[in-house]
Amino acid sequence: MSLKRIFLGLIVASALAYVSLGVLLYAMQDAVLYHPQPLSFEPDATAITIPAPSGVLHGWVVDPGQPDAVIYYGGNGEAVERDADFFRATLPDRSVYLVPYRGYGPNPGKPSEAAIEADELAVHDFVHARHAHVSLIGRSLGTGIATFVAAHRPVERLVLVTPYDSILEIARARYGIFPVSLLMKDRYESWRNADAIEEPALVLLGADDEVIPRANSDALIAHLHPKPIVVVIPHAGHNDLSDSPLYAQAIADFMRPPAATPTATRALRH
Repeated sequence: MSLKRIFLGLIVASALAYVSLGVLLYAMQDAVLYHPQPLSFEPDATAITIPAPSGVLHGWVVDPGQPDAVIYYGGNGEAVERDADFFRATLPDRSVYLVPYRGYGPNPGKPSEAAIEADELAVHDFVHARHAHVSLIGRSLGTGIATFVAAHRPVERLVLVTPYDSILEIARARYGIFPVSLLMKDRYESWRNADAIEEPALVLLGADDEVIPRANSDALIAHLHPKPIVVVIPHAGHNDLSDSPLYAQAIADFMRPPAATPTATRALRH
């Protein structure tokens, strides 16, 4: 076999491998982005059902009946029922809503950006109708959902834990040899929503975050106005920063000030 044929064969084999890996990346992107957890246990909290576009969502509310509320959006592999005790201890004067995404916990369905966003607007409307003020806390994947809801609904305060500017940008950095912008379906471009957020914000970062590059968090922070409070927890990674007492203290301190009435009366944003 001539050297030319060998060289052409290598090119064809490389091209086929590249295309095959690209197809695999496209097919597996939901499995990479979402890690639905089955219901691990029933938390010590009040069970609730909320009508949503995907059907009825099941969740829980910690300390129901408080004047002000918090909605918590978990990470891509988080079982939010495990957070009930944390929020009961950290925010005792607020009702905290823990509602798993579709496909997570007790909720059927398949998660996707569009579907989750539609569901979470319905969850906000349900909570807002029952409380004077609603604040949002999002962690990791949930920060993209929190920024979306905050850009489209009135909220009192916003807490973002290990946020990113865009899942698309993170994917570009990891899979740069592929045309990621053409392959990705769910992009969670938080920076686009951040410009519309006017409420006070707290950003919590792990100094040693190994999942979300600091540059992606800083890119989102640059779009938030007014400038958010940024707390960097030393010696903390992406998944263990909540183990630090600084984590709970920062959230409790940020939520302590009295509610600002203008955000509560503002018309819903669309």
